[in-house]
Amino acid sequence: MNTLIIFSLLVVLMLTGMPISISLGLTVLTYLFTMTNVPIESVALKLFTGIEKFEIMAVPFFILAGNFLTHGGVARRIIHFATTMIGHWYGGLGLAGVLACAMFAAISGSSVATVVAVGSIILPAMTKQGYPKEFGAGVITTSGALGILFPPSINLVMFSIATAGMSATGPHGEVVGTASVGQLFMAGVVPGVCLSVLLGLTTWHRAKKRNYPRMERATWGERFKAFRESFWGLMLIVVVIGGIYSGKFTPTEAAAVAAVYAFVIAVFVYKDMRLRDVPKVLLKAAAMSSMLLYIITNAVLFSFLMASEQIPQTMAAWMTSQGFGVVVFLLLVNLILLGAGNFMDPSAIVLIMAPILYPVAAKLGVDPVHLGILMAVNMEVGLCHPPVGLNLYVASGITKMGITELTVAVWPWLLTMLGFLLVVTYWPGLSLALPRALGLVV
Repeated sequence: MNTLIIFSLLVVLMLTGMPISISLGLTVLTYLFTMTNVPIESVALKLFTGIEKFEIMAVPFFILAGNFLTHGGVARRIIHFATTMIGHWYGGLGLAGVLACAMFAAISGSSVATVVAVGSIILPAMTKQGYPKEFGAGVITTSGALGILFPPSINLVMFSIATAGMSATGPHGEVVGTASVGQLFMAGVVPGVCLSVLLGLTTWHRAKKRNYPRMERATWGERFKAFRESFWGLMLIVVVIGGIYSGKFTPTEAAAVAAVYAFVIAVFVYKDMRLRDVPKVLLKAAAMSSMLLYIITNAVLFSFLMASEQIPQTMAAWMTSQGFGVVVFLLLVNLILLGAGNFMDPSAIVLIMAPILYPVAAKLGVDPVHLGILMAVNMEVGLCHPPVGLNLYVASGITKMGITELTVAVWPWLLTMLGFLLVVTYWPGLSLALPRALGLVV
């Protein structure tokens, strides 16, 4: 009954058009003031202790790094390199878009930044070459979502923050640990590569079937020159992932290094950004960071309410008493997350649902790292379908296409993503293979 009241109140507030962060905070305060005896002082204490996490600092730093790269010429150089490598295949420029999105996503960690940076350059080029506008929009809208899966994904950082410090027991009563940022980053690599390949195959198949234009094959000299020009941008992947895995710095320290590195290459190496443009980038990054941090703050309160009312534990007990196994639970998780993706921002979904699903998943024997990647793939799908798919709105602004028209255009790639979601859901080894090989997961 308590669960029904809490979520009904949250949904009603969101349906009024109220921002998700304020809806979360009002839901918590309304419930605490009217239906519990929890001292309000404990709420204030939890509010400050809940966000006093070193990992949260990674969020603004990764956002700042992504903003420097988006405003610099890194995306343009990566697109040129991708085009020289695979532009001569069927749908070459579309395939170059998929590859460029994958590489830029692995640098910026943001899906929206990837769509803006890659889409604004490659979509006009595709139209000029004779590709239908719908084809290019479908490629970039869905491939841009790779930013949620590839490290340094901000959403994976959010999942780790949302579950940090929580306690859960496994199917045999053993204590189950939470997923660290490093584990989640490594777990996202193999699924990210696999999804990139699948989106590329979809692009190639449709281009070959309709005989879309192909580019001239680039010489190895041209490819080497393009790689040399994009080298400093691509090195950010090595700096972040290599630094974390080698133990040189933590994921949060990696985020700070990434921000400084992105600033240096944008201003002093590539010189695409002037020093007088830096304050504008800093302000934009601060605005994005404050929005996410405000959501995190209210999500911490919501998690506190869930824990104080024992809602996750009650759900776990109910599911096990009903005989629901892992297969049914994971199916329900997908349905819930896909449904939530129709109305909510990915960051908000992760921060609300992760603390609820994590104890239930642990009780049924689902690895928390696998759960984190499963949620990330669901969020990718949510970015690409209406009514609130952020990638749809960003791509709509670039292509000047209506949301309905764009929704039809992305369906072939969206079906590919849904098929991949089933694979990730019921094949945990795909997500856990690399972390296990590196000794990060038992």
